[in-house]
Amino acid sequence: MEKQKRIFLSSPTMNGHEMEYIQEAFDTNWVAPLGKNVDEFENELAAYVGSKHAAALSAGTAALHLAVKLAGIGPGDVVLSSSLTFAATCNPVTYEGGKLVFIDAEKDTWNMSPEALEEGFRKYPETKAVLLAHLYGTPAKMDEIMGICEKHGVPLIEDAAEALGSTYKGRGCGTFGKYGIFSFNGNKIITTSGGGMLVSDSEKDIIKARFWATQAREAARHYEHKEIGYNYRMSNIVAGIGRGQLLTLDKYKEKKQQIYRRYQEAFADIPEIRMNPLNPDGEANNWLSCITLEPECIQRGISPLEIMEALEKENIESRPIWKPMDLQPVYQENDFIQVESFNGKSIGRDIFDRGVCLPSDVKNTDEDMERVTQIVKSLFR
Repeated sequence: MEKQKRIFLSSPTMNGHEMEYIQEAFDTNWVAPLGKNVDEFENELAAYVGSKHAAALSAGTAALHLAVKLAGIGPGDVVLSSSLTFAATCNPVTYEGGKLVFIDAEKDTWNMSPEALEEGFRKYPETKAVLLAHLYGTPAKMDEIMGICEKHGVPLIEDAAEALGSTYKGRGCGTFGKYGIFSFNGNKIITTSGGGMLVSDSEKDIIKARFWATQAREAARHYEHKEIGYNYRMSNIVAGIGRGQLLTLDKYKEKKQQIYRRYQEAFADIPEIRMNPLNPDGEANNWLSCITLEPECIQRGISPLEIMEALEKENIESRPIWKPMDLQPVYQENDFIQVESFNGKSIGRDIFDRGVCLPSDVKNTDEDMERVTQIVKSLFR
């Protein structure tokens, strides 16, 4: 029997414009790191999100690492971090010897709970920075989060790796904090195959980040180094892919939003299924569309694993919600702050236990969406 077409969770989608910039780089022999594409990608991305300055880097993780360094995080410094996120959000704090304290999510957006963050400051008044992730492209409660950070005089590092194109009250995610980062990994809304961007309104800090990212080489004829540096700069070829991708970012965002609405409509008559919540004060890019199953549904024997396995049998990719950092073995000794619970669990743990990320690829056709939704719905008949 012929195997069904593979439906991906979120795969790279090339638009054809990328080759124009790549070809120019080849024609001018700017294939090594730096060059026109890097400079213009920085300018174009900064302009798109509404930031003054940007540094194109080899990965979103590299951008986070440099943001942590710019925030002055060193051994023993406390950073209050989102717990319901991917490990790349918080690992750079550990690179610098910082002390991570994880903050639980809230039910309204699945992002960092402002109430739990305030409790974190009460318990750790010496906190040096806050690290927030916008989960699955949904904006966090930025008025509350920024108000808390400003009250305590602490900088915010904004992980918008999943939220390029998302906005809160008309302002781009990634531009609220002192530092913001974006990822162009292969599964993101636009991709450069690998790469990231650090943004800030501080020109001085972006210049410093670029310096660190090019091995901290001093302006001398010979190779002179007074600080530890990194090989973190984006190549001119990769930046060319990014410039081409940026041209269709809004189109991809619209498609992702359509996918979310399609799931919403398909599952409207199944009360046991809930879509991941959106922030009414913002616009999500809907990078991934997710569902949670109501507790009574799981008690009846329909689980996230059953949904994922049913899709897998039909050559359809899905995956669990991020496992919260406070549950990860590598961080089992770190403190965790929660102020509310559901089903006797933290909010992040409950979402993880009941959630599934569904295929959200911009190449999904109507037929693809019908296949996915019918498989999920069949489990509830």
